[in-house]
Formats: sequence, structure tokens, C-alpha cells
Amino acid sequence: MSTNPILLVEDRDSNRMVALLLLQKLGFGADVVSNGLEAVQAACKRNYQCILMDVQMPEYDGFDATRAIREAEISTGRHTPIIALTALAMDGDMQRCLDAGMDDYISKPYNLQTLKEVLAKYVAAPNEV
Repeated sequence: MSTNPILLVEDRDSNRMVALLLLQKLGFGADVVSNGLEAVQAACKRNYQCILMDVQMPEYDGFDATRAIREAEISTGRHTPIIALTALAMDGDMQRCLDAGMDDYISKPYNLQTLKEVLAKYVAAPNEV
């Protein structure tokens, strides 16, 4: 199992702090970027276990970033799980995330158990490595 970190993409300081605290409690390390463009650049430079992608960010949002990451992955054959982190919780929002190339969806606000359950679908817990 890879010891690569998780990439957290979140533009709000408060949301970043909460997500990092929860990831730390679960035993995961994380690289952090604050916008979609930085997410694409980071994902092209390093292999991540998964990407936790905020959907609503100014300029280059999570949808655009996901599409760009998926496009870049075509040449590598790699597929990094991307999990949407979003306050969008209306009918159709989850499908919109999936249509953009994301693998899963967590609605904000989320808790430790929710994050643990979704991450377990894609990455081994650090104590299982």
C-alpha cells in the first residue's frame, strides 16, 4: 500500500482546519492546496491516495479541476479517486459531481464517521498499511 498522502483542496481556512483535524484523527497525512488550479498542478506532480475536492471555489472550481485531472490521467493510465466535498445537497448535485469525473461525494458539514466511511472505499486506513 502506498504511503502517499491525501490531497485536500479547500479554499476556506475554517473548512481546511476541520478537514485536516479529521484526517489527522484518522491517521492520514495530507498536502493542502486552496484552489482548483493548484490541485491540478499538485496532482500532476505527485501520486495521491485520493483527492478531497471542494466543489465551490472561485475562478477554477472543483468541477474544472476534476476534468483537468482526468484529462491528464489519460496519458498516465492512472486513476486517483476524487471525492467531492460540497455544501451542494440538492437533487442532482451528486450526479453532477460524478458526471464531472469525481468518484464520490460528501456533503458539508461532515463528521469523522462520514469521512472515514467514504475514505475506506478508496484507501486503506494507515493502521492497515
